[in-house]
Amino acid sequence: MSTLLPVSERAIILAPMGRDSALASMMLKEAGYGSVIASDLPRLCEALEQGAGLLIVAIEALRGVDLDALLECLRRQPPWSDLPIVLMTHHGGKEQSGPSHLSNLLGNVTFLERPFHPTTLISLVSTAVRSRRRQYEARDRLVDLSESELRLQRTLETLEQQVEERTMQLRSNEDALRQSQKMEAVGQLTGGIAHDFNNMLTGIIGSLEMLRRRISRGKLDDLDSLIDLGVTSANRAASLTHRLLAFSRRQSLDSKPVEINQLVTSMGELLKRSINESIALDMQLTDELWTAEADPNQLENALLNLVINARDAMPNGGRLTVETTNRHLDNVFTAAYGTLLPGDYVELRVSDTGCGIPDSVIGRVFDPFFTTKPIGQGTGLGLSMIYGFARQSRGHVTIHSEVGEGTTVSLFLPRFIGEVAAEVVPDPALLPFANAGETVLVVEDDPAVRVLVSAVLKELGYGYIEAGDADTAVPIIQSEQRIDLMISDVGLPGMNGRQLAEIGRQIRPDLKVLFITGYAEHAAVRGGFLDPGMQLITKPFTFDLLTAKVREMIKQSVDVTAP
Repeated sequence: MSTLLPVSERAIILAPMGRDSALASMMLKEAGYGSVIASDLPRLCEALEQGAGLLIVAIEALRGVDLDALLECLRRQPPWSDLPIVLMTHHGGKEQSGPSHLSNLLGNVTFLERPFHPTTLISLVSTAVRSRRRQYEARDRLVDLSESELRLQRTLETLEQQVEERTMQLRSNEDALRQSQKMEAVGQLTGGIAHDFNNMLTGIIGSLEMLRRRISRGKLDDLDSLIDLGVTSANRAASLTHRLLAFSRRQSLDSKPVEINQLVTSMGELLKRSINESIALDMQLTDELWTAEADPNQLENALLNLVINARDAMPNGGRLTVETTNRHLDNVFTAAYGTLLPGDYVELRVSDTGCGIPDSVIGRVFDPFFTTKPIGQGTGLGLSMIYGFARQSRGHVTIHSEVGEGTTVSLFLPRFIGEVAAEVVPDPALLPFANAGETVLVVEDDPAVRVLVSAVLKELGYGYIEAGDADTAVPIIQSEQRIDLMISDVGLPGMNGRQLAEIGRQIRPDLKVLFITGYAEHAAVRGGFLDPGMQLITKPFTFDLLTAKVREMIKQSVDVTAP
């Protein structure tokens, strides 16, 4: 038995007949690899429980014995693990039915035909150990993701407790005042938390995507599923922060003209799949509906949330109705809703014939974290998100319900006044990589985000200059350095990204600016924040989106300055 350092990379050898085990152990020791010799299959399983980098097994050791214990050990591997197995066969053994059958049972099997040269064995072991190391690296990344998700959950639990305490203090006030003060308090809490979490999530997702790119170049097996698992976990956290920003009315909206009838019709199949067969879906869409002004993606999310809520209210079936209509809201209606202005609106109404909501709780349905659903079946953020989206869009949302009769939620969005511009189709001819000399200035105070954005630019062939804040970036802009595009976080310490862009435009009038943000108090609506030559993406973003925006904006810059 040879010395084993570390246990996680050692080879466990099972070759009870002849001198194969001793020879293999000696070859591995000379090459610097640890190993342990198992006398039989039970001893191999015991050693495997303590850790291993690979198994080296003679095929005759697996014939005529009960393999259940070994197969159970392999089945109990965590999702990130795919233990390499080197199966020593006799001359011509790979073509026989026995090895093929064992390969199907054992999984990640490589055949080694005897007699073998030491170089062949060491090459197979080296490949297996490298693969095993990458599996452990992937495991460590998943552990980091799990810990991040746990910290997120704990923080949100603390936030929920703070919101509940604040709600108790405000219940003595009038309903309208209580609602306004509470939303403001929650907005301050969740807005700052979402900013930090989005920075964290950008680092997590970015690391996983870079890992995918680099691993794919080595053509390694069984790691894509681990990366997908990590990205899915991080995206769940990202979805939660988007909801927090929505009901705090601090999300970055991309408001534009929306034909709501077309939007509802296009979502028809998705809505049908989201409800039970016992529920009849009825769409009553008004002809000649006005064009509304809203963020279409957030509107889709709001409609889907309302449909799912209606579905949950009708466990025994019923009728779900989606209606659209033109509405003029006068002073009498809007006077009761504070900032809502009289005028023309498009109403999107979702009604159900479900259980209804008691009067005792209907005044709380728009409260963050309030839910009437069982634990684990609702976050209490759905209607809060819709409330925040409607108010931020200069609209409103109302709810009417009767116990045993059903519930109706009406979303009012302002009518769009003006001409609807033709939709811009992305140019498929945009080059995916940089032209010679193209340079990007990256201004980001979070080191992880800054490093990852710079890494993507480097892979695409761009030159890049990094700055951690606006004060560092201004001298660079003032210099003779070529800058084709500035990528800047909005929420920089001191001078913010929008103020930096103003100074940059004074020095370089044609400077293109791509803002990135997880939380921007003064950038809630893009239309009032962005000047020509500026665009904005929200954290966490995919590097495919970042790549497309960079190429698009630099291409526009080249086209404008070309003779």
